[in-house]
Amino acid sequence: MNNKEHDIEPIVAKSRGGTRGRGADSQEFRSPPGCIVSIVIGGIAAVSLGGCSIPTNLLETQRSNVQSQNQAQNTNQTNPTTVQPPVISSSKEDPNFVVTVVQKVGPAVVRIDSTRTITNQMPEDPIFRRFFKDRVPSEPRQRIERGSGSGFIINANGQILTNSHVVNGADLVRVKLKDGRSFDGRVLGEDPVTDVAVIKIDANNLPIIALGNSESLQPGEAAIAIGNPLGLDNTVTSGIISATGRSATDIGASDKRVDYIQTDAAINPGNSGGPLLNFRGEVIGMNTAIIKGAQGLGFAIPINTAQRIGQLLITQGRVEHPYLGVEMVTLTPDIKETVNKKLGINLAVDKGVLLVQVVPGSPAASALRPGDVIQSINNQPVTTIENVQKLVENSKIGIPLQLQLLRNGQPTQVAIKPAPLPVKRES
Repeated sequence: MNNKEHDIEPIVAKSRGGTRGRGADSQEFRSPPGCIVSIVIGGIAAVSLGGCSIPTNLLETQRSNVQSQNQAQNTNQTNPTTVQPPVISSSKEDPNFVVTVVQKVGPAVVRIDSTRTITNQMPEDPIFRRFFKDRVPSEPRQRIERGSGSGFIINANGQILTNSHVVNGADLVRVKLKDGRSFDGRVLGEDPVTDVAVIKIDANNLPIIALGNSESLQPGEAAIAIGNPLGLDNTVTSGIISATGRSATDIGASDKRVDYIQTDAAINPGNSGGPLLNFRGEVIGMNTAIIKGAQGLGFAIPINTAQRIGQLLITQGRVEHPYLGVEMVTLTPDIKETVNKKLGINLAVDKGVLLVQVVPGSPAASALRPGDVIQSINNQPVTTIENVQKLVENSKIGIPLQLQLLRNGQPTQVAIKPAPLPVKRES
């Protein structure tokens, strides 16, 4: 079984109120090693890139900026729903391209402050109460938890993309623009499985950011991040794209269904939900996670994924992910040997995806068994758990998947209809 294990740092800057106040600190959770458990749901975090200081004197760029802003304002006055993002004439050969990008898109990056009430239930055990007597309060205790993250405006009428974990369970959401204005925010929807959420504020003619194409990214490309780390609003950092296609399992976040963009980012609490930009000022990712204790290992949700999920949240208010209900591991010769010795299962192959557990009552419960080795789905070969998860994620709920597998060494074919993935949300 995969021995990788990481601490994924949720980087919403948080503080707690109530009787025991505490300064801002970051949360963390530990993901289980190895396999993907398709029913486990949780939250992770956010990203910013390592620092870069650039000179800021570009007269021609400023003139172009003024012209573009005037054009955008004229468009806003006639039809605010069709405002176009600013056009950025920038080149990686220009030493000031970061300045150009920030001047254009910075006003569309926002700070998001959230507040939620946490209730601690008192134990009902009469023995516990008799022992502690009057020291046990009669009513549940409540505390106020405050968090701070980032986001970016995608619609001139006030739609904002951010991370789900920035607003999950929030009683109050407040959005602050770079120009100093603040608005109450309403969560249109959130998806903990991809860590994407959409907020709406009541405002018009807002600056927006152009969305790029994360499918065409290459390692080594320049990347720029804007966010609000540790309460330092409008912080700009820069770096490169270190890798693409990092699976959730690779970074120790097996409860997510995202292939991440890796950056050499220096990440801090408060960057969650902010944009990762290319040299043209287009959003290529949503900053979301780091590996605790590492340097230069930051991760962003590809904008193609964030945009797709965001549109579903805007139109439907929720996202349904296909679900089978299995725990699995990528089969290797070492795992085959371990399983055969310790579990007494006589595996005949050392390639494929081994089922470790089947969730009772799940779609897979009537057709699959622990010890089955999946070899293909809908005639597409699978050799890793990532292969299986991608095929399931791209399937349709209620439409049968044809699984070819080995059971006790014998080829077997079964059909399973994916169901909506059960989602556990923070209370």
